[in-house]
Amino acid sequence: MSLTRLGSPSYLLRGGHGPHLSEPGGYLFGRKPGQKVEKEGWEAAWKYGFWGSFAVLAVGLYYKPDTRIRTTALKEAQQRMESREDTLDYPRTAYRA
Repeated sequence: MSLTRLGSPSYLLRGGHGPHLSEPGGYLFGRKPGQKVEKEGWEAAWKYGFWGSFAVLAVGLYYKPDTRIRTTALKEAQQRMESREDTLDYPRTAYRA
C-alpha cells in the first residue's frame, strides 16, 4: 500500500474496507412462509429444564425461613416481656383540665 493512498481522506473515512452493503435476498431465518419448523432434540429438554428450575427457585424463595436479625430480636423481646409479665398496653387515665 502506498503512502499516498494511506493519507487520502476517502480511505480514512471507509475504515480501510470497500463498499459494504448486504441487500436483502431471502426469507427470515431461511424459511419460506408457511413452512413447518422442525424442533430439534435439545429444545424440549432446555424448555422444561429452564422453566422447571425457575418454578423450583420461586417456590424455594417463597418458603425460605425468615433469618433477618430484626425478626429474631422481636421474638426474643416478646419472650422476655412475657416472662417478666410486662405489657405494651397502657391504661388510659381520666383527663382533668
